[in-house]
Parts: sequence; structure tokens; C-alpha cells
Amino acid sequence: MNTTFLIATREFKSLFLSPLAWTVLAVLQVILGYLFLTQVETFTLIQTKLVAIEDAPGLTDIVVTPLFSNAGVMLLLVTPLLTMRLICEERRHKTLSLLLSAPISNPAIIIGKYLGALGLLLVLVCLISLMPFSLLLGGTLDMGKLFANILALVLLVSAFTSIGLMMSTWAEHPTVAAIGTLGILLFFWVIDWTNSVKDQRSELFEYLSILRHFQKIQSGQINTIDLSYFVLLIATFLLLSITCLANERLQK
Repeated sequence: MNTTFLIATREFKSLFLSPLAWTVLAVLQVILGYLFLTQVETFTLIQTKLVAIEDAPGLTDIVVTPLFSNAGVMLLLVTPLLTMRLICEERRHKTLSLLLSAPISNPAIIIGKYLGALGLLLVLVCLISLMPFSLLLGGTLDMGKLFANILALVLLVSAFTSIGLMMSTWAEHPTVAAIGTLGILLFFWVIDWTNSVKDQRSELFEYLSILRHFQKIQSGQINTIDLSYFVLLIATFLLLSITCLANERLQK
């Protein structure tokens, strides 16, 4: 456990202090801040009309949920950039051989790397969450739905990180890892879109769709099916990463 924590701390510091991480933080905050203010302005303009509508959507539905939906799309695009170097860079700099030759288990290396990268993405989630909390200064929010959105985004970035780590473990070059991660993430994101195009329902595609589970939790409909989906997805890709690293260790 101490070894895993040390690897996670080292990875978090190296990622957080890199120019790439600060650039991603700045760009995401600027774009999402602009989208957030746009939604607030939209709510202000239509607020008088909403009063006359029965069961009209509130501040949370019009501002908070779209913010976290946009954040999910943005993080899908930037997570491959943050995870592509996790193992690839160690391999290129010949430091992975030192890790593999040390008395450190494969799960400790993978979980440590995973927690380090996830820590940076959770910082992003915290910064994004500060935006809707600022609305409490002059308005009221559905706190249950707000925390459901935060939970949905945390689970989403946790899954994204596990997929990015697996590709970084498998690929020889960071660019290949980034492109491969983006491809897999897009696959899980759009796999259920064919149902609406063909007007046919596929239970398998519905279950595999990460977007569908994300949106269900966002709406406040938190159930074991959606939670278990994310747990299984994360565990599967972490196990694939551990297996890939174990095979590499055997070849050394």
C-alpha cells in the first residue's frame, strides 16, 4: 500500500507540475466558464416565462446539468492527452525497466499510476463544481441533482483514466496511446447512437453505452446497474493493464 501511494504521489506531482496539465486546466476553465455564463444568461432571460409554466425546469436543469454534460465531452477529448505518457514515457526513458526490476508488484504500479492520473482529473472536477456552487449566492439549487451530476462526472473520468492507462501500457508511443484512447472512448460514447438511427433497440448497445449510464446518473436516477457498469468498466481495463505489464515483465 505504501508503494502504491508513493507511485501515485510521484505521478500526480509530475502531471500537475507539467505545462500540459496547466494548459489543460486553463483552457477547460475558460471554455466551461464561458458556457456556464451563457447558460446563466439564458436562464435569466427566460426566468419570467418559466414562472407561468407548470413543472418548469429550474436553475439546476437549465444551468448545472448542461455544464456537466459539456464537461464530460471536454474531458473525453483531453483525458487521452493526460494519460498517454503514464507508462509509455517510462518505457521511452528506460525507467520502466527499473520499476519492473524492483520488488514492486504489477498491481501496485498500475494502481499507483491510475490514482496519480485520476487525482489530477479530480482536481478538474472540483474546479468545475465550484461554478454551480457559486449560484447559491443568489439562487437555489436542487442539491440532490447537483451531487448526482458531480458523482456522474467523477465516475466518468475514473473510467476514462482506466482506459487511457490501458492504452499507455499497451502502446509503444504516447501519440499512439492518445489516439487509441480517444478511439475507445468515442466507441463507448456513440455506440448507442445507432439505435436512434435505425429505430431499433439493442439492449447490449444500451448497456455498453457510457453516455447512457452517465446521463441516467446525471438525472438523479442512481441505481446499482449504472454504478456496477462503471465499476466493471474500470476494473476490466485496470486488469488488462496489469496483465499487459505482467507480460512485459516476463519478457525482461
